[in-house]
Amino acid sequence: MTAMADKLDYYEVLGISRTASDREIANAYRKLALKNHPDANPDNEEATLRFKQAAEAYEVLNDAEKRARYDQYGHAGVDGGGSQFHEVEDIFEAFGDMFSGGLFGDLFGGGRRRGGRRQRRGADVRSDVTLDLEEAARGVSKTVEFTRSKSCKTCDASGVTPGSSKQACSRCGGRGQVVQSAGILRVQTACPACQGAGAIISDPCRDCRGQGYTPARVTLDVAIPAGVDDGMRVRIPGEGEPSPDGGPAGDCYCFVSVRQHRLFERDGSHLILRLPMTYTQAALGATIEVPTLDGPYELNIPTGTQPGDVFRVRSQGMPDPRGGARGDLLVQTYIEIPKKLSSEQEALLRDLAELEHANVTPHRKSFLDTIRNYFAPASENGEDE
Repeated sequence: MTAMADKLDYYEVLGISRTASDREIANAYRKLALKNHPDANPDNEEATLRFKQAAEAYEVLNDAEKRARYDQYGHAGVDGGGSQFHEVEDIFEAFGDMFSGGLFGDLFGGGRRRGGRRQRRGADVRSDVTLDLEEAARGVSKTVEFTRSKSCKTCDASGVTPGSSKQACSRCGGRGQVVQSAGILRVQTACPACQGAGAIISDPCRDCRGQGYTPARVTLDVAIPAGVDDGMRVRIPGEGEPSPDGGPAGDCYCFVSVRQHRLFERDGSHLILRLPMTYTQAALGATIEVPTLDGPYELNIPTGTQPGDVFRVRSQGMPDPRGGARGDLLVQTYIEIPKKLSSEQEALLRDLAELEHANVTPHRKSFLDTIRNYFAPASENGEDE
């Protein structure tokens, strides 16, 4: 719609606070859309622009995931090349349910189509896919299965028994819409007699029960882009339910789940690896081979590394599914204490403890002796000498 630098703040566009609830967002959008609707403001380019801006703001703030990215990164977090609403018709397509019997109560007939019934878009369907982290990192093609409707072969999707036909609805005259007066407004709604179809089926097909469609199992190959995260979804245009009256089909949304990895933890585009180290490696420094998604990497550990220190390996994280820079691998160190020592290891550590003047547990001293010394008077332990 406009360049990123020129874009208005979405909260300011809707006139709401940054803590607004979903209901407040919807109500604010409703008021602006009614005020600036093209049907109510013919040939008014400024009203059309405000209508588009409100729709763009609502499209982001009404989606929890997009709103979170917008709150954190601004327009850069949700812009994948600009707004999807290039024309007013795009808004009716995206929010068709809101403009027909939903949020707007058909105040403007549900769309821009005049001179006849508006063709309804088919419903969207859902499919699910589960990926390993490696698959999510490189992108992969997956086969998914889901159920959607297909044309009834018996009635050729007409919904009527072969040999019979539909009859025009007498209440709406075949238009599918009826107009009612509500104060100064004329409200256009779907005909309650034919549910907007414009026709009545008196002899429905027995196989599809007058629906014109029967359920079918569908198998599709879906291209999953590199960098997808758990909970994201991939849109497959036109693979949803068919339109009930010849309009465009809905879409299939493939919801992605990513399995937990045995080594890496994901944090956005970054990967976190917890690296165990010995005391000597941390104290003296070392070169340790660490795993990455692209293979082993030699990490230099400097002298005096402390537990919890984090080392960043650039560009070894996850790709950005929107085309941004690849994340990093964050290697967090911790000291691994051995539970058992060889006699040589124990002797060396005791020598080190003496050099450090560290008070360590004497060799082979029993637990009962330790307890007795702990509760003994200070003079018996030689502390006052």
